[in-house]
Amino acid sequence: MSYVIEGRTGPWELVVGLEVHAQVISQSKLFSGASASYGGEPNTHVSLVDAGFPGMLPVINRECVAQAVRTGLGLKARINLESRFDRKNYFYADLPTGYQISQFTHPIVGEGAVEIELADGSIRTIGITRLHLEQDAGKSMHDQDPTRSFIDLNRAGVALMEIVSEPDIRTPEEAGAYLRKLRMILRYLGTCDGNMEEGSMRADVNVSVRKAGEPFRTRCEIKNVNSIRYVMQAIEIEAARQVEIWEGGGSVDQETRLFDPARGETRSLRSKEDAHDYRYFPDPDLLPLVVEEAWVESLGAVLPELPDAKRQRFQSEYGIPRYDAGVLVAEQATADFYETVARGRDPRLAANWVIGDFFGALNRTGRTIQDSPITAEGLGGMLDLITDGTINGKIAKDVFEDMLETGESAAAVVERRGLRQVTDTGAIDAAVQAVLDANQDKLAEYRSGKDKLFGFFVGQVMKAMAGKGNPALVNAALKKVL
Repeated sequence: MSYVIEGRTGPWELVVGLEVHAQVISQSKLFSGASASYGGEPNTHVSLVDAGFPGMLPVINRECVAQAVRTGLGLKARINLESRFDRKNYFYADLPTGYQISQFTHPIVGEGAVEIELADGSIRTIGITRLHLEQDAGKSMHDQDPTRSFIDLNRAGVALMEIVSEPDIRTPEEAGAYLRKLRMILRYLGTCDGNMEEGSMRADVNVSVRKAGEPFRTRCEIKNVNSIRYVMQAIEIEAARQVEIWEGGGSVDQETRLFDPARGETRSLRSKEDAHDYRYFPDPDLLPLVVEEAWVESLGAVLPELPDAKRQRFQSEYGIPRYDAGVLVAEQATADFYETVARGRDPRLAANWVIGDFFGALNRTGRTIQDSPITAEGLGGMLDLITDGTINGKIAKDVFEDMLETGESAAAVVERRGLRQVTDTGAIDAAVQAVLDANQDKLAEYRSGKDKLFGFFVGQVMKAMAGKGNPALVNAALKKVL
């Protein structure tokens, strides 16, 4: 369903395309041997190539090419066996060479697609136009000195994949779903960590509006948006601004804008350049990049199971609902954790505990799966105690909280606290009789037809047994006596 912006002249349709810059996971930069790791003291991860010294020649990093190919395969995209690097010329203080090595007319990856699922369960396919490799620029820091800007070149030359979507996105929700899905795929592939806070994934957002059935109108590009929430906000705010201009009789200028989340507005940064403004031409220091089909196939053969395939397998193999499967495959670590818990056990019980109590505990304590005191094997061990009747579901909640606190195994907690479920029918019969003796008035009401009081008696017996009575045996004993 389209996102309709109601203007004075009627409804307007939103048109959005995203250019996502994803930093490639590699040890060194795209064309130099300098470290590509995040952080470090300013200007300590810089080679002579990155600093733009005269006479320095770029040498392509094979692993960065492999990461781009893996990403293309994960996006079901065409891999171009021959691609080319171009110089994109512009002058800025954090770009020492005066040009960025990018891919203009011959990218390494062609058309692909990403399937997204929206809140109402509907599925949409967003086209991928291309993926190309390019260098990142350095970083200008304007808050270090009252009169001067400082330059940090640690990031200069780090490999980026620019993933360009078709203008297929029609709502802010779709933009958010697309970015979340793209990030999930990149993380599964191990080609980008998707950390938007550190800037290793950021989006340029192209926004335009039109009346239904019209061709595309002029678009504006909102640069370097570094959170999914901000992308969605920026789209709404920019679309409303454009509608106001068109309805006021003006026209939207093609330009680059910045999103200011504090003020809730977009601001003009510069007029939007066209390709000819950058004077692209083939980089004379680099030969065309040729990859062999057999090499591409060898990379494809060892790709991990991706989120959509894993979700379908979880549904069919474990018999869990689509929603639960979607939650469990959102992160590779979560999916692995669940599979360890579910292996050889009731998969639905495992899903309920992982999604409910375990995720709830992580959120409450600010922990991640990696630093959780309860391991997948530990949670599985607790489920074994439920299944074999050692503890019941109510006791399991207490055991779980104890495990979270102490890091002990479920069996150790049960032994230490004497929480083993009572299955001795003699003890249960005695507890039932004691409860009935103490509640003669309720017993009389029950026998006069108030069947709903059965639940009251079950609760009283469980309370008398400190929650350790086997619920099935307690129910059976009560039915027998009543």
